[in-house]
Amino acid sequence: MGHLDYAKAKIHTFDSFPNQRHIWRFLEEKVVFTNGCFDLLHTGHVTYLAMARDLGKHLVVGLNSDDSVKRLKGENRPVNGLEDRALALASLTFVDAVIPFEDDTPAKLIDMVRPDVLVKGGDYAIKEIVGHELVQSYGGTVTTIDLVPGKSTTGLIERMNDNG
Repeated sequence: MGHLDYAKAKIHTFDSFPNQRHIWRFLEEKVVFTNGCFDLLHTGHVTYLAMARDLGKHLVVGLNSDDSVKRLKGENRPVNGLEDRALALASLTFVDAVIPFEDDTPAKLIDMVRPDVLVKGGDYAIKEIVGHELVQSYGGTVTTIDLVPGKSTTGLIERMNDNG
C-alpha cells in the first residue's frame, strides 16, 4: 500500500468508523477526539493536532462538511473542499482517523466515538466545548490546548487578500 492509499484509508464515514473504535476499545487504547474546519492547514493546526495526539494513543478528527463550514464561517468558505481537507489531515502521521460530519456541531459524532479525551483549542472554555458533559459523564477528560499565537486560517486568508 502506498502512502496516499494509507492516508485515504484513514478517512472514515460515520457508519464505517465504529469497527475501528471497537478494536481500539478492545485493546484498551486511549482515544482522543477533536474537531474543526481545518480549511487551510497551517502550522497552528499541525502543532495543535500533534499536541492533541500526545494526550492518547489514537487521534480522531471530526471534520466539518463543506456546507457546515459555510454556515459557520461564511459564504466564501471553505477555501478547500472536504476531500482536500480530509486528505491533508489524514496524511499527518499523528492523525489516526478523519470523520466528516454534516451537522453544525460534532455532538452525534462524539457520542459515537466516545473518546477518552475530548480536546479543543484554548479559545474555548471547557463548558463551551460541545460534548463535554457526555465525555465527563463516563469518566472521560475534557481539556484545551493553547493556540499558536498569530496562526489562524482567518488571518492567513486576510493576508492573502491583502497581497492579492
